[in-house]
Amino acid sequence: MDLKDIQNLIKFVAKSGASEVKLETEDVKITIRTGGDERSETTYIQQIPTMANPQQHGMPQQQQSAPASQEAAAPAPSADSKYITIKSPIIGTFYRKPAPDKPMFVEVGSNVNVGDVLCVIEAMKLFNEIESEISGKIVKILVDDASPVEFDQPLFLVDPS
Repeated sequence: MDLKDIQNLIKFVAKSGASEVKLETEDVKITIRTGGDERSETTYIQQIPTMANPQQHGMPQQQQSAPASQEAAAPAPSADSKYITIKSPIIGTFYRKPAPDKPMFVEVGSNVNVGDVLCVIEAMKLFNEIESEISGKIVKILVDDASPVEFDQPLFLVDPS
């Protein structure tokens, strides 16, 4: 996708009246948000696909450690396949409690029902409650408290049985 295509997409979204459009491919992520005053804000992130291991060594340490910890946390894919993964619906900072002096929303072993609050994710000074879409038992919490999370990043493993 070149710059001209992106500019045409921005114009199209602005004229369409949509408030937000997200486009993701293997190497490009684009989010376009439009306000009521015909002003548009665009976030353009181009990711370079990794083709070989030596390129991964040039990545910042934070990006390398996240996948490694997730792989270590999931010893066997077949063992986790019966669990349902609850993923982050937004980018922000993950918090396990509503306030520093309050108890955690859920712990490993907690039973949750549809609509129960599992955590909050702060995005742009707004705290968004993340509710469970399934009933079951929390088997694993995959993110540390006060850690940044990405869109669609796994947060919890839930045993629905």
